[in-house]
This record gives sequence, C-alpha cells and structure tokens, in this order.
Amino acid sequence: MTNAPVPHTLSTPALVDGHIHPDKTAWGVPWVSRRPAHTLPELIANDRALQASYETSVEDRAYALLSNALRHGTLAMRAHVDVSAHLGTANVEGVRAAAERLPELTVQIVAFPQFGLLTNPGTLEAMEASLTSGADLVGGIDPGGIEGDLHRHLDAIFGLADRASRDLDIHLHDGGEDGLAQIREIARRTIASGRQGRVTIGHAFALCDATLPSLGSTLDLLAEAGIWIATCALGADPVPDPDLFERHGVRLVAGSDGVRDAWSPFGNGNMLDRAHLLAYRTGAITDAELERAFRFASTAGGEMLGLPELATWSEQSGTRLEFAASSIAELVVERPAPLRVVRDGREISPAL
Repeated sequence: MTNAPVPHTLSTPALVDGHIHPDKTAWGVPWVSRRPAHTLPELIANDRALQASYETSVEDRAYALLSNALRHGTLAMRAHVDVSAHLGTANVEGVRAAAERLPELTVQIVAFPQFGLLTNPGTLEAMEASLTSGADLVGGIDPGGIEGDLHRHLDAIFGLADRASRDLDIHLHDGGEDGLAQIREIARRTIASGRQGRVTIGHAFALCDATLPSLGSTLDLLAEAGIWIATCALGADPVPDPDLFERHGVRLVAGSDGVRDAWSPFGNGNMLDRAHLLAYRTGAITDAELERAFRFASTAGGEMLGLPELATWSEQSGTRLEFAASSIAELVVERPAPLRVVRDGREISPAL
C-alpha cells in the first residue's frame, strides 16, 4: 500500500475587494427574481424597488455577505453604500454595524449617491452627515449621464471631500469620448487639489474602448494624477486591457461590484473567483498574466486602501492565506477554498 501524496501548501497575500455594494445584496434571503432592465436608469429603478422590498435589515444582509467574503480570504474591502434624501444615512449605519461584528475585516465605506446628487435634493446633506455616521470616503456617480452637469457634480463632491478631508471614489459608467472627457476632468481636479493617489474611479468603461482617439492621452493624465481604476468584469461589462494600462502607468484593482442584488443574480464576494473571471475575460494565458490578475484582487487593493499590511507581503508575514495549490497561477484557475485565513498571526475561524 502506498501513501497518498501530500498536497503542496501555498501561502499568499490576503485578498482585497476594491469595489463592492453590501447594502444592496440579497445574500442570505430567499431567491429574488429580477426584472429586466436595458438602461442605467432602469437598473437604478429596479435597485430602489428591491431595496424597499427587503424584510431583512441592511446590517444582517451585509453581515452575511461580509462573513462569506472573510471566510474566503478577503481581509479588506471598499464598500459603496447608498446615501440619498430618502435613505438618509441608514444604509451606512447598517453596513458599519455589520463590519463592527467582523473585526478581522477592514471595511472602508464610500457615501454613494446612487440615485443622484444634483437630481435628488437633500442627498449632499445626507452624504455629509454620513461622514460622521460610519462613512469614510465621498462618492459620486456619472456626472454627465445621470446628473447632466459635470462641473456642478464635481464641484459638490470635491467640495465635500475638501471640507471633510476625505478621499473620493467615483462611479463612472459613461462611455465614448464623453466618458473620457469626464475622466480627464476628474484627473485635472485631482491634480489641482493635490489629491494624487487619493481618488478612484469605478468601472470607467470609456477606458476599455481602444478605438477612442483620446484614450492614450487620457491614460497618461490618469497616471499623472495617480488615479486608481476599479474594474469588476461583471457580465457583459467592458474590461480594461491590463497591458495597455501598465504601459501608461495606470493602476488597476478588482472588485465584486453588486453581489446577488437587483443588478445581477451573480457573485459571491469571493475575490479569488473574481481574479479568475478577470483573468479569463482579459485573455490571460501565461503564469505571469494569471499572477497579475491575482495581484489586482489582493495587494493592489491593499495599496489603494492605504493598508501597508495588505499592500506588501512576504512568506514570513503574519497575515496570509494558505491553499492546497502549487502556484498562484494554478490557484487562479482552480479557485480552491483557503485551508487557513490568518491575520496578524491569528487564524480566522471558518465557522463564521
């Protein structure tokens, strides 16, 4: 009789989710049938209706999702949480309460005006209040496509960030040259206000269109501004070209986006799955390309969130994940559950 081979144990950096919406999730509640939607306003309307229908609290749904993410090796996340005239700060308070029940997980909350800011009077005041109720960053949404006034929207969110001394993380779905023009204006304001490295743009679909004439100059300006781009590779959404971003010096992170909410029935908060999806959708083949996808879902996110413990890593680190895999490339393809999740030398119980 021969002994079975002992699988190789691979230690890796922790995972980091650079863009997630835990207040919207249906995680842990009965199945939700989603309505069709073909435009961003239709998706937002569906989102509003589903949130109003939940019987389970934001805190409990967010806790269920955050627990699952932690169990699968995510130790930090950037959570975009809805703030509006009608919601007030309730969602922020719910997600912050959920995060406080999981001290091993670092959660940065963005006060996110999902339903508009200029178009939803009272939202700016609610966002300001949220910064003393659990939110850490100021958010924004499509200054052109949703708000219809690029400069007034940016005046509002950059002004709030200045008054509160906070960083910014802005959703921008608008495509084409108009989308690139909005991105350049964000970059110019970032440089003018001395915020290099402290602004993130989520989605930025215009940056994924290689046919746009001003793409190269826009990427150069983003690099100068030190702006991070968060991509989620969800569904049919455009994905960036990592090689092109690297050539221009633009920094990229990966995130989950919405997880089983009105926007999508998919997702699970597992950033190893997201690294796999991003690698697949960007045509990764070599070990180096697969490793890069893992980096976008781990140490790059740690750097964006300003967490040195998660931005750099060595084999001797007291914060690590352990997997039954021979390499990070294999890990991204196979996506096993971690054998151990360790933070600051303490193992996190898989029974969360």
